[in-house]
Amino acid sequence: MKLKHLSTLYLIAFLLLGLFSCKNKPTAKENNSGQIAVMAYYAGDANKIDQYNLGEVTHVIYSFLHLKGNELAYDSPEDSLGVAHLVALKEKYPDLKVMISLGGWGGCKTCSEVFSTPKGRKTFALSVKRILDNSGADGLDLDWEYPSIEGFPGHQFLPEDKDNFTALVTTLRETLGKKAIISFAAGGFQQFLENSIDWKAVMPEVNYVNLMSYDLVNGYSKVTGHHTPLYSNTSQTESTDNAVKYLEKAGVPSNKIVIGAAFYARVWKGVKNVDNGLYQAGVFKQGVGYDKFDSILSPQQGFKAHWDSVAQAPYMYNEKDSLFATYDDPKSVALKTKYAIDQHLGGIMFWQLANDKMKDGLLDAIYKAKETAEK
Repeated sequence: MKLKHLSTLYLIAFLLLGLFSCKNKPTAKENNSGQIAVMAYYAGDANKIDQYNLGEVTHVIYSFLHLKGNELAYDSPEDSLGVAHLVALKEKYPDLKVMISLGGWGGCKTCSEVFSTPKGRKTFALSVKRILDNSGADGLDLDWEYPSIEGFPGHQFLPEDKDNFTALVTTLRETLGKKAIISFAAGGFQQFLENSIDWKAVMPEVNYVNLMSYDLVNGYSKVTGHHTPLYSNTSQTESTDNAVKYLEKAGVPSNKIVIGAAFYARVWKGVKNVDNGLYQAGVFKQGVGYDKFDSILSPQQGFKAHWDSVAQAPYMYNEKDSLFATYDDPKSVALKTKYAIDQHLGGIMFWQLANDKMKDGLLDAIYKAKETAEK
């Protein structure tokens, strides 16, 4: 009888130990504020950001820091001062979260190698903690383009990157603790969604996945299309909604999904005047920031704006010069914002704030749509 009673006590103690062990393991905090996040990637001059109303955003992500050996490092003293300047703005905007981002397009050359070993991952995580502690920033965004599939030409990618990315975010969470914000930029195209990330293993460790639902047609595309559409159409499957549905089906919590908007256009040349240039052969010409639209993509320059009511996306065609442009505008970013709220998503982010107009810009359109929808 005593042995049976003792065994019962041991069993209870074992179960309680397991319960507390689970509770003590750092995991990402749930996003239950009831309001969507508005995340601004920022790659401009540190002082220029003072000209924007940061009361309209919830997070600013300083872009980019890079690897130096196995450690996260500033590229220059100016970057360190830039992060410090953003953190100082929290006095004016006390609810603002400031994050730093690793990588970017062409900025993660050694990521596959560094993150392939436990030592490399731990050294990196400790360097992130040191920078966050010293700067007062709130978290890290990972922009590795891309694990396990080809990204920037010449950069290493391996099948095991997928598992190593899981190990990386696990190590980061263990090292940084549950209060740190961890997000990562994810390609909005099918190959990335299917092959780069173990969604069920990664998402418990991070606060957000920042869905790059832009560049769906890009500088390598030989046929025009919408580079950042909200919905798919019969000619283009890849879209914001397509990626969101994939993630939700993969078990990603809706309130951790942040969709993307583009504060720039992509322009093709040599495009025939068929269907106003949409889904026609062409050669990529250039990107144009939203703040330059009035001088480069204006009616005075020969551009005429059009709207795809199915994709919910704008585009332009210049018949005289055979140019096609795809982009986001105030209407499309407002619709994306409403979509994020209606679908109970984590929020909307954009690349990047320094491309916006100082007055009546795309951020203003996002903020107005957010305020209207959340009333």
